[in-house]
Amino acid sequence: MIKEARKKLFGQILLERKLVNEIQIEKALEMQQITGKSLGKTLVESGATTHKLIMEALSSYLSMEIMDFRTTELNPDIIEKIPPSIAQLYRVIPIAYDGHTLTLAQEEPLNIEQIDDLRFLLKYTLKPVLVEQELISISMDKYYPGEHESIEELMDTFETNTPEKENSNTEESIEIGDLQDLVDNAPVKSFVNLILLQAISDKASDIHFETFEKEFHVRFRVDGMLLDKIPVPSHFANGIISRLKVMGNMDIAEKRLPQDGHAHVTIRGHQVDIRISTLPTKHGESIVLRILDKNSVSLDLTQLGLNYQDLNTIKQLMKRTYGIILVTGPTGSGKTTTLYASLNFANCSGKKIITTEDPVEYDIDGITQVQINPEIGVTFANSLRAILRQDPDIILMGEIRDLETVEVAMQASLTGHLVLSTLHTNDAPSTITRLINMGVKPYLITASLTATINQRLVRKLCPECREEYIPDRNVIHKLHIPESVLGEKQFYREKGCSKCNNTGYKGRMSILEIMTINDEICSHIIQQSSTETIREAAKRSGMKTLLENGLNAIYNGQTTIKEVMREVG
Repeated sequence: MIKEARKKLFGQILLERKLVNEIQIEKALEMQQITGKSLGKTLVESGATTHKLIMEALSSYLSMEIMDFRTTELNPDIIEKIPPSIAQLYRVIPIAYDGHTLTLAQEEPLNIEQIDDLRFLLKYTLKPVLVEQELISISMDKYYPGEHESIEELMDTFETNTPEKENSNTEESIEIGDLQDLVDNAPVKSFVNLILLQAISDKASDIHFETFEKEFHVRFRVDGMLLDKIPVPSHFANGIISRLKVMGNMDIAEKRLPQDGHAHVTIRGHQVDIRISTLPTKHGESIVLRILDKNSVSLDLTQLGLNYQDLNTIKQLMKRTYGIILVTGPTGSGKTTTLYASLNFANCSGKKIITTEDPVEYDIDGITQVQINPEIGVTFANSLRAILRQDPDIILMGEIRDLETVEVAMQASLTGHLVLSTLHTNDAPSTITRLINMGVKPYLITASLTATINQRLVRKLCPECREEYIPDRNVIHKLHIPESVLGEKQFYREKGCSKCNNTGYKGRMSILEIMTINDEICSHIIQQSSTETIREAAKRSGMKTLLENGLNAIYNGQTTIKEVMREVG
């Protein structure tokens, strides 16, 4: 009965009991996509129903007891029945044990697979009970305070419980039925979930699963750098790869062609979007997961690490009512995050904001977002033409890729719209040369372009372990730093500690080069002057170069000379 009940959608249960109506469910589901919160919590927060009624409905329908152990101190021996990694992954708290049956509180009582996985992993007869979600969070912090088993510690369980079918060479043919068995294997699912948990804890942007002849590597990209996590024996590769493919709704039997997928997972109580890409290689498949965790990315302009002058300039630019603003830089330099944060700053009830992106990375409340799909003709240029008929105030176009797109964007900016987009250039002044090389007429650039912002991301020094030092004079000369500065400024370098994974760095910050278009620069654009000439004119107008802003970050103890040289050159 309980398993059958769990197969029903939670919203359907509430509708059948007349606790909410269909309109309330639809609105809550839309809000759930934005916030990542549970449907029940969303309904309660919207005022559609009460938490007590939801709990009573679940208790009756699932025949599960409601328990409140808020005022009870749980027995440490019982807490130890569930390892920290399992408790964190599945969001469960053990409450009681009678020598045979383990009673546990479950954050997601409607999860049909969770109890089956836990029975396999824990080797207990389980009795799930209903508790308030808030109590689960409180108990997690109290009994499993932030720590979980490392990937290495899980390997013993993983190796012991992995079926013999998986202990085969990755080059050998495996039946689809065998692959499905590997996908459903509880240790495989637990291992993949633990990888995700640790990646999110480490604030990784990507996870790389790489198959080699004798090893299967897992690496995290943290603060732009790839870090080795653990080499997994290659005979485990099939189960892990198949599990990731199933998560992304991909064909587990297809190993010869690249595939792309998308998944939504709940880790530590909040929803995370994951883009999954597979690539066939000599020794098997390589899989990369791009983690889109709204909780780890700040879309607040004040949290991007910008200096006061650049922050104020962007705020003033976002108050413009027309024109085009281009954010430039290499892949992975934080352009999209800066654009999202700028839109968030401008987002208010009096403005209509529409974006067209490929793909839509983060849902922003109050902003209309359009997904590009070239296969059916939804290109940047076509969607932008349709957006103009929607009466927008601000338009974000994910990327300028060709002459048609940039011309439509510039025409939009000339008709009373503020347009934001990205372009790949090495600095702000070279954006002009890039546009002209694409075929844009100089007069159109001067009439529409408001500013170009070039950006880099540098790693921030860990405040817990950074150490002061005197840099080598050869490095000082390369950066054109006056020697007099050595006695005036303090320089710091990375050291490494447990707080920063022994890297010496924690988090990243933006370094910007903002060129606002004025009359002098416009005349150089019309004359098609060199990039160097435009750069000098911009500097006379007050533009700080990437290097200058990087040096200021060094002087402030925020980053290192090594980081600025790596990113700025």
